[in-house]
Amino acid sequence: MKVKLILFGSLLVLNLGAFAQSFNQQIATHREKYKADFISNEHSPLKEQDLKHLRFYEADSTYKVTAKVTLLEGEKAFKMPTYAGTTAEYIRYAKLDFNLNGKPTQLTLYKNVALSANPAYKDYLFLPFTDQTNNKETYGGGRYIDLKSGNIANGSIELDFNKAYNPYCAYSDGYRCPIPPEENDLALAIKAGEQKYTGEKKHRN
Repeated sequence: MKVKLILFGSLLVLNLGAFAQSFNQQIATHREKYKADFISNEHSPLKEQDLKHLRFYEADSTYKVTAKVTLLEGEKAFKMPTYAGTTAEYIRYAKLDFNLNGKPTQLTLYKNVALSANPAYKDYLFLPFTDQTNNKETYGGGRYIDLKSGNIANGSIELDFNKAYNPYCAYSDGYRCPIPPEENDLALAIKAGEQKYTGEKKHRN
């Protein structure tokens, strides 16, 4: 019996180690693609030489959670302000309920009205948030996570804060970055995803 327990314990350690390695690799691959998108996007605020100034928290699987999705019916479009002083129309799409570090947490998921009219982006969903790392370890204007309605299965969605990223406004002025609504201001520190940009902020003409 003792031998079986030792073998089981060894297998558990090996499996956990393999999971951690696999998860770390997934996040590393995601971040390489994220960086490559700056180079391929003609509207990007960053050039290849700027990418060395991007900073991220270490991959942490405790910030990957399953959230219960409550779809919001009959919501009217509203104007979400941007840091450029303009507004963009969004609809409150769903409530996300989950536990993070043992604390019950809720966020609201949004859908961009103009973007959803484009067949290529009709299932895109937007999750902006602020948290207690802002203006310290992360960009003061909050961060975003991109999701899709197709990611929702059996009333749940996978939410990975390791994929939280900065809006373009973190690198340059002149972009119309939505300001995360107050209802998505988290009373906890999300030490996952992208950190503050360490390069010099650019100014668009």
